[in-house]
Amino acid sequence: MIGAVAVVLALAAVVIGFALSRESEVSAWRPSEDNRDPSLAIPGIVTGQYAGQQHVNAQQRVAYDRSPPFGGPHDAYWAACNGVVYPTPVRSENMVHSLEHGAVWIAYNPDQVTGPALQTLAAKVQGQDYTMMSPYPGLDQPISLQSWGHELKVADANDPRIDQFISSLRQNQYTFPEVGASCDALGPGYFDPDNPPPFDASPPPPDAVTMDGRGADAGNGG
Repeated sequence: MIGAVAVVLALAAVVIGFALSRESEVSAWRPSEDNRDPSLAIPGIVTGQYAGQQHVNAQQRVAYDRSPPFGGPHDAYWAACNGVVYPTPVRSENMVHSLEHGAVWIAYNPDQVTGPALQTLAAKVQGQDYTMMSPYPGLDQPISLQSWGHELKVADANDPRIDQFISSLRQNQYTFPEVGASCDALGPGYFDPDNPPPFDASPPPPDAVTMDGRGADAGNGG
């Protein structure tokens, strides 16, 4: 009897210890007043400073400084980012607006990420508000994660840095311009998540809007 009780207590201690360790690990990547941007501790993180509220219209292109972009001028209407896994590449100008609302965008190279790896990524997005995913042809790494002003490129869908990035930056009130903005589609006539504007892989034209907003159309949207 005593031996059995000792075994049960030992197992309980192991389970509790594991739970506390896991909670501590997760908490390390949660933003707080004392640690506003935990993502800065993620190896490989890239950051940049971008002004918000610079809108272009549906016919304009932006000469983005990064591929995929993670900030800068963007379409007046955001891409739906309420747990959507887009099956086709989506126009970057709409996706960047969603980042301004606090979303995380998982982009992947469709030539390199397929099968179980693709399913692993999709499971991190489906049903998760302020998260979206789409193929990105020509991506220089298999996977790239974007939030406003932040980027992380990885080679493996099981890389633990993916979850660290999402925990640190999705809806992190300290890192994106429009706290409280929606990720839902506005309805007909705006951005249609079932028929999104397609990604354009061609070089930006000479009249493309520059990263400082020159040529931007004030437009509408949020």
